[in-house]
Amino acid sequence: MSNVNIKPLADRVLVEPAVAEAKTASGIIIPDTAKEKPQKGIVVAVGTGKKDEPMTVKIGDSVLYGKYSGTEISVDGKDYLIMKESDIYAVL
Repeated sequence: MSNVNIKPLADRVLVEPAVAEAKTASGIIIPDTAKEKPQKGIVVAVGTGKKDEPMTVKIGDSVLYGKYSGTEISVDGKDYLIMKESDIYAVL
C-alpha cells in the first residue's frame, strides 16, 4: 500500500488502481494497447465526508468502481484515481 501525501476533500477518495491483466485466463498475452482499464483498486486516502454523509470506505479497502469513474492523477510517478465515494460500487 502506498504512503501518499494527498488528503482528498469532502466525499472524495484516492484509489490506487490494480495492475491491468497482462494475460488471459488461457495464457494469451495482451498487448498494452488492448488492455482493459482495471475497475478495482485499493483505497489509499479518504476525505472527511459531507455533513450528514459520513464516509463508508476506509484506507486499505479493496473496491470496485465504474470503468470511466474518477480522474487520473500522477503523484511522484505513480498513477492514482480520485473519485467521489458514490463512484465506488462495492467493497470486496
